[in-house]
Amino acid sequence: MPIPETRHLELRQLRYFLAVAEEMHFGKAAARLHMTQPPLSQAIQALESILGADLFIRNTRNIALSSAGLALLPEARRLIQQAQALPQLAQLAASGASGQLSLAFVSIADYSILPPALREFRQQHQSVHIELREATTDVQLDALEKAEIDAGFLIPPIPEKLQHVLSYQKVLSEPLMLAVPESFAQGRHSMGLAECENMPLILFPRKIAPALHDAILGCFHGAGLTPEIGQEAIQMQTIVGLVSAGMGIALVPQSVSNLQRPGVLYFDLPDSTAVVEIGLAWRKNNHSAVLGAFVHLFNQ
Repeated sequence: MPIPETRHLELRQLRYFLAVAEEMHFGKAAARLHMTQPPLSQAIQALESILGADLFIRNTRNIALSSAGLALLPEARRLIQQAQALPQLAQLAASGASGQLSLAFVSIADYSILPPALREFRQQHQSVHIELREATTDVQLDALEKAEIDAGFLIPPIPEKLQHVLSYQKVLSEPLMLAVPESFAQGRHSMGLAECENMPLILFPRKIAPALHDAILGCFHGAGLTPEIGQEAIQMQTIVGLVSAGMGIALVPQSVSNLQRPGVLYFDLPDSTAVVEIGLAWRKNNHSAVLGAFVHLFNQ
């Protein structure tokens, strides 16, 4: 039965072309393809009609590839190889073993949970491309609402207007520490807020992370103090840098003490119960298998 001519190129036609090009014989190619020669010849003619060029130079005794056939040969092999890889590609993507993950993080996560989480995930998912973006909590919430990122390490709480949109998983909770200029606390083994009463406080704007902002001021109010806000900065590295420059003191998460900036000393706050929480947030309607695999790290 004749094979009808198709209007669009099909992978089946490329496989037929490759068989003829490699065997250089229609009969042998047909046997290799488990078909008879006439339908194979008709399929090649249909392909030549679609491409608008002869792929083979034919005579009564043998055939040879035309210039068009020579040009098509490597591209046909590439397309067939890519098509053969599609099932594995789809299976890997469905299992979360490959794909992409867009991840944002607050700066303090870079000193605590982010490096070990990325290291563990990378060991198990080497084919996943991870796009990292440092951003404050308010910026992350906006990006999550607009589906611009897959997930973000941020400081809770999740605003009420987004609670029906986002899922949240607590990842880490750690105490606050007092960061003081070394010139002010040199030789001291301990120091409390009362001893820093006349030092300006370096803090970030409340809209960046309201809960942490309020927890920091709560430490001072609990000690009967009202701090003077000397400087505001968004990034934790900048805050610690300003402390190093002698511009004031700061309360920072414990993990930030890993940032050993010259000119800064860190002290515990033994009488304080203030902690900072970091969690992972993502859209509830994001069904990415890669995202699911990343979230699973924190549910084990």
